[in-house]
Amino acid sequence: MTEPVWGPVQADMVDLLAEHPADVPAVVDHLTRLQDLLVQLPPLLDSCPLADFNRLYLTITTSVLEGLYTDRFVDPAFLSRLDVEFAARYFDALRLWSDGNPATPNAWACLFERMCGPDARPLPSAAAGVNAHINFDLPFALVTTFAHLESEPVDSSDQHRDYLEINKIFAEKIPELRRGYLERWQLLIDMLNGNIDDWYQGELVGYTRDVAWRNAQRIWRCRHDPHRHERERKRLDDAAAALGRLLLSPLGALLQ
Repeated sequence: MTEPVWGPVQADMVDLLAEHPADVPAVVDHLTRLQDLLVQLPPLLDSCPLADFNRLYLTITTSVLEGLYTDRFVDPAFLSRLDVEFAARYFDALRLWSDGNPATPNAWACLFERMCGPDARPLPSAAAGVNAHINFDLPFALVTTFAHLESEPVDSSDQHRDYLEINKIFAEKIPELRRGYLERWQLLIDMLNGNIDDWYQGELVGYTRDVAWRNAQRIWRCRHDPHRHERERKRLDDAAAALGRLLLSPLGALLQ
């Protein structure tokens, strides 16, 4: 008999993934409940690589929700819809993996495979999840969002400015998040480095999200052509998977 993918929390995970969050508060609730389950997964428990990413994702999404409550964004309808579409791709990948479906994106499979060991260091694990979610999921989530709103990805539009505002949220949260993945001796080195690591990683996130926007524009132009659309999907999945495997390799451990 095949061992359940989610071990002792299989039933709870299946129930959770059967739901589809319809707004940003529901996404935050979903991610919170998912985190509670991921830290129970044997054999790694609270060292689960996916939990390392999910914790970061939960922190950023909670900050987006706070921004919606405080009128931080010019077009909250756009940001809300994008947040839901973005999360849906993550949950869809988890659902496919849970079902043993070979259609699970390779960008995510390389991280999901590490849930049962061998252990991966926290910072590379979180980075691998960010890689899959931004480099692969985000362009398609943008396209779906713009199609739903009957708009399009235009540079310097209100939607684009709100999209760039998320970079500022990352910059605000990166220092605390990154230090949360470090051991005591690493924190000492980090202190000696000053703000260099925080600045560099903030710049990297901004660059990566800009590439995702450009890829969304490229996919938007071929959205009615199934063959070109599939080529773009495969291209982005393969590229993100290659980077994800590198991040989770011994070489990637140099990140931490």
